[in-house]
Amino acid sequence: MPIIRSISGIRATLNDGLRPDILTKYVAAYCNSIPKGDIIVGRDGRPSGKWIADLVCSTIIACGRNVKYLDICPTPTVQLLTEKSSAVGGISITASHNPELWNGLKFLNSQGVFLNKEENEKFWLLFETNDIEYSSNPNNSSTIEKLDSVQVHIDSIINSGFFDITTIKSYFQSKNFKVVVDAVNASGSLFVPKLLKELGCEVIELFTDNSGVFPHTPEPITENLVQLSQSVIENKADLGIAVDPDADRLVLIDEKGLPIGEEKTIAIAVKSVLENNRLVNKDYSKVITVNLSTSAMVEKIAIHYDAQVERSAVGEINVVNKMKSNRSVIGGEGSGGVILPHIHYGRDSLVGIALLLDIISKSEVSVSELSQSLPEVFMLKGKVEVNDNPASIINKLIEKYKDMNIDTEDGIRILINPNDWVHIRGSNTEPIVRIITESNTLNRSKEIFDEYESILQEYL
Repeated sequence: MPIIRSISGIRATLNDGLRPDILTKYVAAYCNSIPKGDIIVGRDGRPSGKWIADLVCSTIIACGRNVKYLDICPTPTVQLLTEKSSAVGGISITASHNPELWNGLKFLNSQGVFLNKEENEKFWLLFETNDIEYSSNPNNSSTIEKLDSVQVHIDSIINSGFFDITTIKSYFQSKNFKVVVDAVNASGSLFVPKLLKELGCEVIELFTDNSGVFPHTPEPITENLVQLSQSVIENKADLGIAVDPDADRLVLIDEKGLPIGEEKTIAIAVKSVLENNRLVNKDYSKVITVNLSTSAMVEKIAIHYDAQVERSAVGEINVVNKMKSNRSVIGGEGSGGVILPHIHYGRDSLVGIALLLDIISKSEVSVSELSQSLPEVFMLKGKVEVNDNPASIINKLIEKYKDMNIDTEDGIRILINPNDWVHIRGSNTEPIVRIITESNTLNRSKEIFDEYESILQEYL
């Protein structure tokens, strides 16, 4: 499959779009688009990541740069170390939740976040025009330094001062709190269990061998987490945790073996932050930023804490940019991504775990009780294949609904009433239009979905 290029980077299948010559060119163009300095590199654990890492590091050296190599680690670890160091950029070798035959590169700027629109345009122009320079003597001083990043990432949370670690650890030790971990044998395999143990939990490791060989389809959605649910029940565990291959997404299973839904990850994180006086402080506004497709549970929670919610276009960099502009205290996306700026500006499953355990230790409730305490909403997601340019269809919808309460930053989001909304947006990589609806009842959400799906059919 040809390279899929987006604002967060590139990905493709092996022995097709992901050829060594293409990868080398992308890495060299990236090096030429950022200032001189060190570049941090990590990979999600897929077997193909080893030869890709060798190629990436060699290309960076050829461009006259030093490499700080983290080997197998989560994407948020690459982001954290890039943001907190003097590095000028970072590359995470990952295809995120795609199957094992995929891989790719996520490119970061010196702030540890994905390149913005202008940075990508400069980068892509160098790639397209082949306007790339290499070092005249790359072996003269450039080096590859290997760093052990596991404890660094965990210490950034444990020693941050934003959590009462002594109380959290004592609570979970007293409860003999068991957690089953499914890291799909990828980058979270070492990081997630170690964090849980340092927070006082007993860990049952399901898929954590760090081999990068996925035991099941790696996207952490309900249908792919059957073994995790079964393991929670069989081990009489209190919690099941699933992360995707690069461990930026966090999905939870309650003590009954039931997935609580990835949309609830950010809702729980928001509630945890707003109840933590160490996090709600003068350095941040009482504002939560989520993307336009994220559940309205967040707004319903925010009301109780006199907080505001702002929404951005879909995509981590879009959420981060708005978080920085409004000084958000927490942000994220409904796919299970939590961004806590106090630690770093990136979706981070380890941060999400800390926030989850913090609120459980304070409220002394089970995971199912915490889930049930959240506002009840019902979301439906789907897509419609289109013959026309998705953008032209969205423009027609914007014209049709211009007199309603709409947001057009990313497709069109229509707020029908305080409880009902629909978000329709075109794909950047496929000839499809995505539809997401939400309401207080499943029947009403389905009514909205069917209505707007029928409207879309009119434009085919």
